[in-house]
Amino acid sequence: MDFFISSAYAQQAAPGGSIGGMLLPMLVIFGAFYFLLIRPQQKRQKEHNALVSNLSTGDEVVTAGGIFGTITGVSEHFVMLKIAENVEIKIQKSTVTQVVPKGSIEAA
Repeated sequence: MDFFISSAYAQQAAPGGSIGGMLLPMLVIFGAFYFLLIRPQQKRQKEHNALVSNLSTGDEVVTAGGIFGTITGVSEHFVMLKIAENVEIKIQKSTVTQVVPKGSIEAA
């Protein structure tokens, strides 16, 4: 009957049940999640909020939907965007993803 592990050996191999032995791996995993997922996302959100709050008339921008135009008016939550001659649309500020260098519209 060598196929079975003795009960004394099996009990010794079971986790000790100490809280420190369980807490340390959980802290390491949380730290990894924080530095790999949470912190970079917070940094990107802070940069986007700064970009949106600094929008001004005359800026050339690209929206999340890929619309490219020049800002003609700014309010608290919305932006008027000129996308063609005599064509302006009203979009939410949060959809602006990038401010491009001036003169990019003529080059496009």
